[in-house]
Amino acid sequence: MRLYPELPPEGKNAYCFYPMTKRREADNNWFTLDFEERKELMYEHGTSGRKFAGRITQLITASTGLDDWEWGVTLFGVKIDDLKDTVYTMRYDTASAVYAEFGPFYTGMTGPVEEIVART
Repeated sequence: MRLYPELPPEGKNAYCFYPMTKRREADNNWFTLDFEERKELMYEHGTSGRKFAGRITQLITASTGLDDWEWGVTLFGVKIDDLKDTVYTMRYDTASAVYAEFGPFYTGMTGPVEEIVART
């Protein structure tokens, strides 16, 4: 089944993409935590993310079993700083700081070069 996600609203031309997965290390294995603990950690993570509602549009894609990562995270915003603020804040949640592994981050802006340069 193919899903067709909505594209970000007009004007959110800054983007950031990164792959991620949950750690499986001996002392920090996400999948050995009981369900209630994982639920609480993800609630904390979601609470941090909701601080950016309206500023950031998020698209999560699953890739479990297709490559080395479980998810692809794409963030869209009006300004690159919005993306930086979001990632910087959320990296301190326990779910991310202790239990997440991140791949390379790709960040940029879409649109005509003249418009992008004029925004800086």
